[in-house]
Amino acid sequence: MRADRVFAYGAAAGLLGDHLLGDPRRGHPVAAFGRAAGAVERVLWRDHRGWGALHTAVCAGGAVALAAAATSAVRPSRTASVALTAAATWAVVGGTSLAREAGAIGQALAAGDIESARARLPHLCGRDPQALDADGIARAVVESVAENTSDAVVGALVWGAVAGVPGLVGFRAVNTLDAMVGHKSPKYRRYGWASARLDDVAGWPGARLTAVLATVAGDDPRGAVRAWRADAGKHPSPNAGPVEASFAGALGVRLGGTLAYGGRVEHRPVLNGASGRAVVTQDIERAVRLSRRVGLLALGVSVAGRLLAKGRKS
Repeated sequence: MRADRVFAYGAAAGLLGDHLLGDPRRGHPVAAFGRAAGAVERVLWRDHRGWGALHTAVCAGGAVALAAAATSAVRPSRTASVALTAAATWAVVGGTSLAREAGAIGQALAAGDIESARARLPHLCGRDPQALDADGIARAVVESVAENTSDAVVGALVWGAVAGVPGLVGFRAVNTLDAMVGHKSPKYRRYGWASARLDDVAGWPGARLTAVLATVAGDDPRGAVRAWRADAGKHPSPNAGPVEASFAGALGVRLGGTLAYGGRVEHRPVLNGASGRAVVTQDIERAVRLSRRVGLLALGVSVAGRLLAKGRKS
């Protein structure tokens, strides 16, 4: 079976598995990678960019090498190749878990149980929940749904289309390393620099595709394009900017503004401030529906791109 068809069948099966089952509750491969990366960090950590770059190379390179070895081992069997691609896709995408966490917070807010919503928010993002009222929690959830649609679904599918199972695994490894050491804390400002920059590069195509698909799948395509063009560049993240701005325009809401992370306050530009309204609890469900549509469209685009690329080579 041709590699493009292996990816098409395997990615579709893996995304279906995520939709039906969500993330495995025990023994998640991404959690295992995180523990391994933590062990490497304990050996290598120095307050130096070079040591951080070595950490990134060892962890991300090791994950890609293992994925490439597994791909080579199963290549003689079409069934095994599809199964490996499906398993890798299921392991690295997280659309269903994202939707479940966002939905649980939305339900708590709808029931007026703000304390339960605050307790669940750290499962979704790193905001300080005690600094947020109900509408602030809802805005944090919508922003997290937007950003994680790119990080947890679309970006992985894009790199899977480019490089098969090693692409899927490599993208998730880089994204996980950025979450672990890529933030600008005193401990990781230098050590995590390489992971953060590599995540920016790896996330670039998926973020742009996510923004495009949000304009196509959202309720207000013109508003999404307008917000993307006007406000994406104002965001401090080169990848979160287009995604959050397009989601804001597509949903007709304002995102961004003042954020609190563990006692540190950031004042970010408002996205879609010219025509958007404040986020309310009901927008969480709308954001989740948009995220799901974007994920399905991303699967179609990734498979089509892989098939077209293979067709041109043959």
